[in-house]
Amino acid sequence: MSSIRPSTDAGGEVGAARVSAAGGRRAVAALVLVGLAALIPLLGPPIALRGTGEAAVPADGGIALLRTVLFAAVCVSAGELFAARLARRVPGAPLDDTPRSWAPVAAGAGFVAALCLASVVANGNLVPRRLSDMDIGGLYETRDGVLALLEVNAFVVAGLCALSRRPATQVWLLAAVAVAEALRAHPTTEYSPLLGSGLTLVHVTCAALWAGGLLHVLRLLRRWRDPEAGAALLGLYSRVAAVLFAVITMTGVGSTLRRMPAGTVLEQLTTTAYGRTLLAKLLLVAAVAVLALCARRRLRRATDPLTAYSPARTEVVALGAVVAVSAVLTALPVPIRW
Repeated sequence: MSSIRPSTDAGGEVGAARVSAAGGRRAVAALVLVGLAALIPLLGPPIALRGTGEAAVPADGGIALLRTVLFAAVCVSAGELFAARLARRVPGAPLDDTPRSWAPVAAGAGFVAALCLASVVANGNLVPRRLSDMDIGGLYETRDGVLALLEVNAFVVAGLCALSRRPATQVWLLAAVAVAEALRAHPTTEYSPLLGSGLTLVHVTCAALWAGGLLHVLRLLRRWRDPEAGAALLGLYSRVAAVLFAVITMTGVGSTLRRMPAGTVLEQLTTTAYGRTLLAKLLLVAAVAVLALCARRRLRRATDPLTAYSPARTEVVALGAVVAVSAVLTALPVPIRW
């Protein structure tokens, strides 16, 4: 008996070492992906504006990066709530075995991004160099200032809700952020601003559920290791995601035609910074759709849902790039409506 114990202990140590090494590789890969994702908003505006003759927005790269963090925070928190709701509809799902929530961290990141964006608004949409540059009280006097403060406060309360015994209550705070972003994107001087805000609100909400929901579904699959429950959850998500994708497509087309009339779309897709970035977003969304189809096809043909994990994981990465490109759009000059 004593001769067997060393080999057992050694095997356990080897297994632990392998798990630790795999976790280290995943952490490094995640850091690399985050770094690459940060390059999209930082370098995107200058590249898109090159040769168009359009004036750049001050600190457009930094603003796009902050909006990327803000959008990602909403996606992560909303996705967790959405995926958890889907999981409760799966018969026999191990609901007690769930991964640690990322919502508190997401709310913290969203708060920092929203606070930085509010400081820009407080300085007349310019990056402040000193605290004295900011007119904090002036935020209450402008529409953009009030919306910026709303987002800051919403993330604070959302973080507290995520840490409470009723994390589902943060859905109302996330909805407030989505409404604020929809209103901010369409000033009152714009043509039919309420229609534009409505389209943006539906578009942002569906996109957050699609991207964030898939991220948390994959986290649940890795945690459960239950083929039947995993296949049921992924299948349920795929059916809802198909509806979300259809709504995202319709609202995206509607928003595009509002800003670029049908007769000018093809030209503006290549001659304006907004159009070029929109074209890049469309290509990424098309790639995401292909990856989604591959994952769903693997799921139907196999008994283990983890066979669909690889294309679905790549789909999450591509969706992250879509979020970053969407943030770039908010930092670019809106094309002239001819």
